[in-house]
Amino acid sequence: MAVSADAPGELPDDPALGLARRLIACPSVTPDEGGCMAIVEERLRPLGFTVERLDRGKVGNLWARRGRGRPLFCFAGHVDVVPPGPSERWTSPPFEPTARNGELFGRGAADMKGAIAAFITAIERFVAEHPGHAGAIAVLLTSDEEGDAIDGTAAVVDALRRRGEALDFCLIGEPTSVSRLGDTLKNGRRGSLSGKLSVKGIQGHIAYPRLARNPIHLAAPAIAELAATVWDEGDAHFPPTSWQISNIHGGTGATNVIPGHLDIAFNFRFSAASAPERLQSRVHAILDRHGLDYELVWTLGAAPFLTRGGELVAAARQAIFDEVGAEAELSTDGGTSDGRFIAGLCSQVIELGPVNESIHKIDERVGIAALTRLSAIYRRLLERLLPDSPSTR
Repeated sequence: MAVSADAPGELPDDPALGLARRLIACPSVTPDEGGCMAIVEERLRPLGFTVERLDRGKVGNLWARRGRGRPLFCFAGHVDVVPPGPSERWTSPPFEPTARNGELFGRGAADMKGAIAAFITAIERFVAEHPGHAGAIAVLLTSDEEGDAIDGTAAVVDALRRRGEALDFCLIGEPTSVSRLGDTLKNGRRGSLSGKLSVKGIQGHIAYPRLARNPIHLAAPAIAELAATVWDEGDAHFPPTSWQISNIHGGTGATNVIPGHLDIAFNFRFSAASAPERLQSRVHAILDRHGLDYELVWTLGAAPFLTRGGELVAAARQAIFDEVGAEAELSTDGGTSDGRFIAGLCSQVIELGPVNESIHKIDERVGIAALTRLSAIYRRLLERLLPDSPSTR
């Protein structure tokens, strides 16, 4: 592990910081867990956790549980990270955790190894102070969140469902904070519906357009209508549904050839106000109205989920206020998360983690003081939801 750029004596002797540095030093680019699971397992087993590896294919999955009672509180997250990009553009090597100016740099510092270090150390302190707590604690980790998300949390949830295990509360350590720690927590996410559209034309010489059919020209009015369509107005919890083209391609590369087909990839981020089937039918109606000859393949990546209120949201907002004095705003924006899988086993799912400004960027980082405070927020949350059993008071 790299020596910090800050003088060692200037760094706090903080368990969350130490664990975060160990995890960041693991080169766990999706779907490789890079040794993170063994580090977490060595911290959890002495606390009385039963630890299982539920790996599938190249993906590492860990499920750990302490206690058999209810309620069951689960911390969930992913140890995999996106590729760091050109290492020479980083101020310090991406997998050598380095502290500078009060921040910890390294790939995964904010998304989301910092949060994992915070909740593991929160559990350690909570169990030490409340060995007879009510209910049970679980940890679910995967190395397949940044990738295809097929063999990770989705697979663990399937395994838990088959053996009849359900969660009462789940907190995912996604980086939800915007400007300062605790200013935002997510109590849901929008759905994701993707389409691959191929519009057929007739290839020909560009000087003889009467002998060809240009699919770009044919599709342009339909694209304009799709882009201008108001799909819904959203609701009290979700912003309006959006439709965006992510990729578009037509042509051979030659300047004198009319293309024979146009390929478009698009995506809906949709609110609970629109069912995916309804969005599909409206798209087909627009394409048909414009008389296009086309093929369209749909992929439903995620359904929206929402925790409207309840004990978990209330306890999280109070824990945040007690620790950092912030009034957390509830939000459902952003991309998808593994919450879409966990929501099928748990009616109360939230996401709460560090500031997300640097995620997936060169020089990803997290505030060192924020790690300490995030661990304290997580510990306060456990104290509220899993109080000491009467016999241990």
